[in-house]
Amino acid sequence: MTSAPLWLSAPSRFAALPVNRARWVVAGVVLLILGALSVLFVPLPVPGATGAGADRQGDVALYESIVAAVTHGEGYYRAAADALRMGGYPLRPFLTFRMPGLAVVQGALPAALTVAMLYALALATAWSWYRRVAEALPRWPARVVALVLLTAGMLAFVQSGLIAFHEIWAGLLVALSLALRRPGRWVEAAAIAAIATLIRETAALYVIVMAGIAFAEGHRREAAGWAAALGLFLLVLTAHAVAVQGVTGPLDATSPGWAGLNGFGLFVRAMTLATGLQLLPPALAAILTALALFGWACWRDPLGLRALATFCAYALVISLFARLDTFYWGLIIAPAFLIGLAFVPDGLRDLWVRARDRRRVVVTQVAR
Repeated sequence: MTSAPLWLSAPSRFAALPVNRARWVVAGVVLLILGALSVLFVPLPVPGATGAGADRQGDVALYESIVAAVTHGEGYYRAAADALRMGGYPLRPFLTFRMPGLAVVQGALPAALTVAMLYALALATAWSWYRRVAEALPRWPARVVALVLLTAGMLAFVQSGLIAFHEIWAGLLVALSLALRRPGRWVEAAAIAAIATLIRETAALYVIVMAGIAFAEGHRREAAGWAAALGLFLLVLTAHAVAVQGVTGPLDATSPGWAGLNGFGLFVRAMTLATGLQLLPPALAAILTALALFGWACWRDPLGLRALATFCAYALVISLFARLDTFYWGLIIAPAFLIGLAFVPDGLRDLWVRARDRRRVVVTQVAR
C-alpha cells in the first residue's frame, strides 16, 4: 500500500517500486550527487584559448555588431564573416557561423519591438509551464515553490542585454514546445521546435529526442511530424553551409573542435551558470542540479518523461562534446530545468519508504 502524495496529485514513479530496485535507485541518486560534485574539479576556461571572446559578453557584442551591419543593409554572411575575423573568432567549419534568421529579423525590426517580442515569448513560456505544473501540484504551497523555481530558471531569458544571443531565443522556444506538447496534440510543439532549430542548431537534439519517444510509444504520425521538423532543419543547414563557404577561405581560422570530454561536471556548471543556481555556493548548486534531474524522473507523466529524456540527452552531449568555453549550451534547456526540484519531496519519500520496506509475505497452508 502506497502513502498519500505529499505535493503531487498522484504517487511518484517510485511509489510502488520493488524493494531491491528501490535500493538500486537510492544508490544511483547518491552516485548522481557525487558526479555532480565533480564540478568542483572542472577547470575554468582560459580567456582567448580558442580564439573566441574572453567571455559571453564578448559573444553578445559580436552578434550585436552583426545585427547592426544587417540593419544598415549589409548581407548577413558577409557581415558575419567580417565580424568574426575582426574579433579573432574561427570561421571554419561552417558551424562557427550562427544561422541567419535571428539577425535578419532583428535587423529589420525596431529594437523596442524585438525586446517586446522576447518578453512576450518569455511570458508565454512561463504561463504554459505553470499551467502544466499546476495540474501535477494541486496544493498552493507546492505551486508557489514551482513558480519560484521556474523564475530562477528564466532569469537569463528576460535580460534585454542578451537579446542578440541565440541561445536565449532557442531555449525559450524549446521550453515552450515541451510545455505545449500533449498526448494527441503535437503539431504546435513540433512547429515551434522547428523554429528553434533555425535559430540555434543545437536545438535539433531536442527534436531528435521527441521524435524518438513518439516512435517508441507507437505514435507514428507524431514521430513523422517531428522528423519533418528535423528534415526542414537539415535542408536549411545545408543551404547555410553553402552560403558560409562563399565568404570563407582556406586561410581563415579553424575551430579547435567540439570534443571536450570534460564530463558531467561541465554540465553541472552549465546549468548553474544558466540559472539562478549561480547565486548559491558551488557545492550546493551541484547537489540541487543532481536533484533536479532526479525530480524529473519522479514525475510519472508523459511530459515528465520527455523533459527527463531531453535534459539527459543534453547532459550527455555537454559532458562529451562541449568545451570549457561553450558551457552556454546549457541555456537551451535552462528555463524549465529547476522545476524538477518541486517533484523531489514525493520522490525521495516514496523511494526511502520502498527501500526500507522489510515486510515479508508469509504463505500458510490450511489443512482441511
